Amino acid sequence: MSKQAKILLVEDDANLGFVVKDNLEDSGYEVDLQTDGEIALEAFQQGEFDICVLDVMLPKKDGFSLAEDIRSSHPDIPIIFLTAKSLKEDKVKGFKLGADDYITKPFSIEELTLRIQAILKRSRSQQVSVAQDKTIFQLGNYTFDAKNLILQHPDESRNLTAKEAQLLHFFIQHKNNVVERSSILNSLWGDDDYFTGRSLDVFISRLRKYLKSDSRIELANVHGVGFKLKINT
Repeated sequence: MSKQAKILLVEDDANLGFVVKDNLEDSGYEVDLQTDGEIALEAFQQGEFDICVLDVMLPKKDGFSLAEDIRSSHPDIPIIFLTAKSLKEDKVKGFKLGADDYITKPFSIEELTLRIQAILKRSRSQQVSVAQDKTIFQLGNYTFDAKNLILQHPDESRNLTAKEAQLLHFFIQHKNNVVERSSILNSLWGDDDYFTGRSLDVFISRLRKYLKSDSRIELANVHGVGFKLKINT
């Protein structure tokens, strides 16, 4: 790694936390281990992190609530959830919050390390792409600032989450062309499975809501294939 990435690891099982911390540090990461949600939020607000690895079941503030607080101030930071639960509802909730991955216990340290590497690589690649590419786009009456995650309309201005902005930017790059679901999922989520698919559908619904003030813009379903961003002039 060209830069030592810093990880906020939040795990209330002391033994597991120390094992994960030691192994991640052996892999070259800097790790801040916290054991409850409230202290973890304070640590996040006082430090600079590249990725958060959060246990779902935490004392004082659960992992989902912690993720919401983190994303409210840093919408673009990658988040991985760790959990002993395997219920679909929990995984879907995590992805709706914008989680980049979701790992069910027990897991191997090697698997966690590889997923962290993949997410950081994808995150940095997307940041470089936005920095080098055009960052201001006009969509009908909307102006989209991809770098600052802002969608503006004459009647309102909306701050997007990182994933919302990435998805809108992806569609703009392929506007008036059909984009396959698998292409979107693999490019932005790094995986194409049931849970990431559900997450994509949530974000599609949000973008449609955000763009509804201009009837010339349509984010259409292409049955059995994917989606198409139509800009009618």
